[in-house]
Amino acid sequence: MANLADRVNDDRGRRRRDAMVAAGVALLAEGGWAALTARAIARRSGANTGLIHYHFGGLPGLRREVARSAAQEVVAPFVGALVGGDDPAAVLDRLAELIPAAAADETAVRLMVELIAGAGRDPELCRALRGDLREARARLAERIARLRPDWPAGRCQGAAVLAAAQIDGLVLHAVLDPDLPVEEAAETLRALLPRRR
Repeated sequence: MANLADRVNDDRGRRRRDAMVAAGVALLAEGGWAALTARAIARRSGANTGLIHYHFGGLPGLRREVARSAAQEVVAPFVGALVGGDDPAAVLDRLAELIPAAAADETAVRLMVELIAGAGRDPELCRALRGDLREARARLAERIARLRPDWPAGRCQGAAVLAAAQIDGLVLHAVLDPDLPVEEAAETLRALLPRRR
């Protein structure tokens, strides 16, 4: 049985680690990857730079955790909406709300841009993000399989890929065109849904 002192230190270490990751996400949104220096993260999180090595094995490890946390922040609402609802029309209603909201959220847009740019330049970041995105698509494919038990696994995976790409594309278009008719797109998808019996 672990003693209380060990548990307190573990909790404190977890809080410090979380604080450094949160500081990194905030810095990423504010100034891009160049803003993620050991000093800036330590200063923002109230830690010392040695803790970056202790908790993450150095700045590259912390950058990977920042990328994963930022991606989770951006992607989680969409995944939650897609896997959480039983009624496909209600899921489309929720997505029609989320897409313009994400496009109007300057922090979320900056994080999306930086994640894509960082993954394009850093193979380690790309691997970390790729794994998280695959996991999100797998959750979506599982949800589709429950809704459509007659579909083979490959079709469920394909539908998950198409749904993720559709959301990515709609968010991108909404960023570039705030007047994008997202509700009309959702209404078109609703018309394609099978009628409930």
